[in-house]
Amino acid sequence: MASKQNLPRPFSLHWGSGRVVEEASYEGEHHVPSLQLLEFTEGEAAGARSVRFCFYSHDGRFQRSPLIVNEAEVEGLRRALAQNPGLRAFLQRLVE
Repeated sequence: MASKQNLPRPFSLHWGSGRVVEEASYEGEHHVPSLQLLEFTEGEAAGARSVRFCFYSHDGRFQRSPLIVNEAEVEGLRRALAQNPGLRAFLQRLVE
């Protein structure tokens, strides 16, 4: 799996590309749920920041399915977010 040592790292979507600048992940029983702070540097989204909710398989492959987080994974993701202030602040706006 891509790790924090690989940050920032590139990403590319249909509407723009840029860098994953923060990532909070938790090694769950069935997968590795991850929240990523994306900074767009090119394309129509250039200058924007977004959060991607995604997950990896246990062997490190990025998965393109919906992220499903169970109750057992919430605490691990909460601890991971504590180490990613930009991502945490972005998500905090969802609940305030």
